[in-house]
Amino acid sequence: MTVSSLPYAVFGVTGRTGAAAADALLQAGQRVRVVVRNPAQGQPWAERGAEVAVADLTDVASMARALRNVRGAYVVCPQHYGHEDLFERAALIADTVAKASVAAGVPRLVALSSVGADRDSKIGWIAMNRVFEQRVGDAGVPTIFLRAAYFMENWTPLVQQAVRTGTLPTFLAPAQRRLPMVATVDVGRAAAALMQEEWTQTCAVTLTGPQDYSPHDVADAVSATIDKPVDVAVLPPEEWPLALAGAHFSNAALAGFTEMTVGLNSSHIDITSDASAVQRAGTTALEQVIAVIARSQSPA
Repeated sequence: MTVSSLPYAVFGVTGRTGAAAADALLQAGQRVRVVVRNPAQGQPWAERGAEVAVADLTDVASMARALRNVRGAYVVCPQHYGHEDLFERAALIADTVAKASVAAGVPRLVALSSVGADRDSKIGWIAMNRVFEQRVGDAGVPTIFLRAAYFMENWTPLVQQAVRTGTLPTFLAPAQRRLPMVATVDVGRAAAALMQEEWTQTCAVTLTGPQDYSPHDVADAVSATIDKPVDVAVLPPEEWPLALAGAHFSNAALAGFTEMTVGLNSSHIDITSDASAVQRAGTTALEQVIAVIARSQSPA
């Protein structure tokens, strides 16, 4: 690993994976340029020695400026679940990233994607990641699409409910079936590591945790943390809209969540479905992530 005079550009630093990527690069002694919507969001990173660039993900000119003269970039496509046009917005951002990357002459990209992005139908929300892969891939910039497994942090609102009530609701079924999950900190660390490696081809890399986990494993982790029994309650699909009411999803987002979750439960969406993808695994155990969430809800 070498340190260059050029920085790595990192998007999404106000979220978990972008923050983890920027942190890992800074800890490795690399130069970092964080890309944010307004300067205030970049201030904490500037205090750590990072450059700050301001860009609009739907504006090619500002994105090209942010991506110019970099060694590589980590790009994400934020998804607007409160909007009915969330798929159209995602396509617009994908087009902007692709055009700006070419205009700026970015040598390589690591782009956050998802398990299931290789499937061409019945993937719900993941269709936004598929479009991101297609549009950015067509631009011709060498890109690694980092297909992350189910985020462990997705359990946050359900773990909070389990701490309060002693019952963990789950959309994933059957409750005893284990599936790949990954901590967002490991996604960011993997992105940082991939950016620092030497490669020139476009490919997909799947990222899981150290092992697979089930909803029962999540309940056991909550129980061990709060020292109380925790049951599991599988929510049938007809109850999903009510259970998600507090998330303020648009109708389009709710439909996308439903199709995606059905795909996960049927194994149509599966981390091994693309035999050409390179497999990697993070090191953060589910128990570590769930314990932090559960402790944040427990009385002091």
